[in-house]
Amino acid sequence: MKIPILMYHQIELPPPRGTSLRGLIVAPASFAWQMRMLRLMGYRGLSMRDLEPYINGYKQGKVVGITFDDGYQNNILNALPTLQSNDFTATCYGVSGMIGGTNAWDAGKVAQTPLMTQQDWRTWHDAGMDVGSHTQTHANLNELPDEEARQQITQSKAELEQLLGAEVRHFCYPYGWFRAQHEEMVRAAGYVTATSTRRGRVQAGDNPYALNRIMVACSTHPLQFFMKVATAYEDKRA
Repeated sequence: MKIPILMYHQIELPPPRGTSLRGLIVAPASFAWQMRMLRLMGYRGLSMRDLEPYINGYKQGKVVGITFDDGYQNNILNALPTLQSNDFTATCYGVSGMIGGTNAWDAGKVAQTPLMTQQDWRTWHDAGMDVGSHTQTHANLNELPDEEARQQITQSKAELEQLLGAEVRHFCYPYGWFRAQHEEMVRAAGYVTATSTRRGRVQAGDNPYALNRIMVACSTHPLQFFMKVATAYEDKRA
């Protein structure tokens, strides 16, 4: 059975049309109807941690993964209550060296937006949500020497685990860019999955260190959302 893993970034009122990277900002009201729609379609929204047995083929069911990249503060303000009201879980991938800061990696492209603080991350985790790693500095792994890439992957895990007092099992490649050696580094560091930005749904038996996802954009409308989740619409665009 195919499993959609949804990819979100910010849950906030989108900026004016024409703003760079506007598509990555989903309005809270849109996120709310998307989660309700999943529930009405019979899906359970799950974090990567809760999705593990389905990816591994130990369980089957009508499930969808819910992930957020970067760890914006608006995720905890605008997404967490909606997730809780639908009894869903989700994974937020944090940039361990920039907690409490802003999305400095986007400087000059988009407005700087607050990232979750240490307390925010603990609140997210204590609410039953999952925390994954997105490197220490949102690094483009393809541009780094192997040793630096390995440090970004391993140290971010250690830093997030120290903050939470809990294991961090899931990784997400910044910008979706990675090579075969990065998959091996992620596996060696002790993660059990890594998500990309490659399009399509996943199924048991797929490479757990190069999992496809489905981007939900500012402009995603209800019919398109249904097609992305429940049909081969994204698989054909992989």
